[in-house]
Amino acid sequence: MSSRKALFLVLAIALVLGSLPVTAQDDQINMTMWVRSIPFQTQALVDEWNANNDSQVELTVIPSGEFVTKMGAAIAAGEPPDIASIDLIYTPAFAAAGQLVDITEYVRALPYADDLTPAHMELGMYEGRNYAVPTGVDGSFIIYNIDLFEQAGLDPDNPPSTWDEMLEAARAINALGDDIYGYWFSMGCSGCNAFTFLPFIWASGGDVLSDDYSEATITSDPIVREALEFYNTIWEEGLVPEGASIDDGSNFVSAFAGGNIGMSGTGNFAIAGYTTDHPDLNFGVFHIPGKDGGAASFGGGDVIAIASGTEHVDEAWRFIEWTMSEEAQIEIYAANGQIPVRLELVDNKYFEGDERQKTAASALAVGHTPYTTVYNDLFNDPNGPWLEMLQVAILDGDIDGALELGQERFTQIMEG
Repeated sequence: MSSRKALFLVLAIALVLGSLPVTAQDDQINMTMWVRSIPFQTQALVDEWNANNDSQVELTVIPSGEFVTKMGAAIAAGEPPDIASIDLIYTPAFAAAGQLVDITEYVRALPYADDLTPAHMELGMYEGRNYAVPTGVDGSFIIYNIDLFEQAGLDPDNPPSTWDEMLEAARAINALGDDIYGYWFSMGCSGCNAFTFLPFIWASGGDVLSDDYSEATITSDPIVREALEFYNTIWEEGLVPEGASIDDGSNFVSAFAGGNIGMSGTGNFAIAGYTTDHPDLNFGVFHIPGKDGGAASFGGGDVIAIASGTEHVDEAWRFIEWTMSEEAQIEIYAANGQIPVRLELVDNKYFEGDERQKTAASALAVGHTPYTTVYNDLFNDPNGPWLEMLQVAILDGDIDGALELGQERFTQIMEG
């Protein structure tokens, strides 16, 4: 055989082999993924991916209270998960510590990047670079009992849109008597009141942190005082049950299910539970209003990121990008009552006809989340300044003392 014929034969064989599908055994990539113990359809996503891809994802559920510590230790030990679903409030700290992969170029290539939930995108950034994108998103809003609204002579089709209207509605419902109350808050739960109280401030144009998140604005922003006075009025007038003052979040969801609470702050996670477990509970939802109108929501839930040290950055991104696809967002997320991470997909066949889901989803368009590497110390710690400030102002009525206390302790933590 001539050398030319031999060369053609080799090239032909190479072309044929190159056109054959690569077997899973030859090209399979096994990745690990960690998620905190919050149900965001993550297992369904992983199962669908594994059934249709050579690369496989092994999911590990970490107790929420242990996730941050275990994640940091695993990365430091050189044994990180490839992919991590992280409570968005902790993302700036992970990014600042160099524990997440910079995915800016991947994100910029997404045709729908500007349509992803804004709070989660902001918390996924550090020094102008992207380190995470949304995955399991939620937002806060007000849920209200339609039957109690009607019994109190209120129009359930036009729920409150200002603080005064909320007070009027709560008073009217309270007047029904028979252990019926206009409102509920869990005043012993720090995180609950970040989720449901901060939006009252934001919707009114105020904040407890400066625009660049560098300092506390508790004493300098008059809206903070007014919001505390608003909640103090609710408490002083007995519009919430007395037990709410010490509730540590145990009844954050269940209190409204009893049917004797007119309004309560909550999130999308509660809708499916009320619908399934309390089918006779007739309820609607509305955005958390500002003092004179407007709306805001606390952007909660998770972002998804690639941990530093992984050997599978490209394949990990391929999985992450697929989780944001229209197929996954509609057929896995929306089909199971989960809000899509892409705002354009809020109008979908599974939310059609259910204004509660649409309102809950649209709350994320006005969603916001404090950006700080010390979020836990400021807002989540049950012995931290946020909860102490609220309790002193709302339950004790010492607004001035609460503001000074909050400003001082916030500043100490942020400067430290």
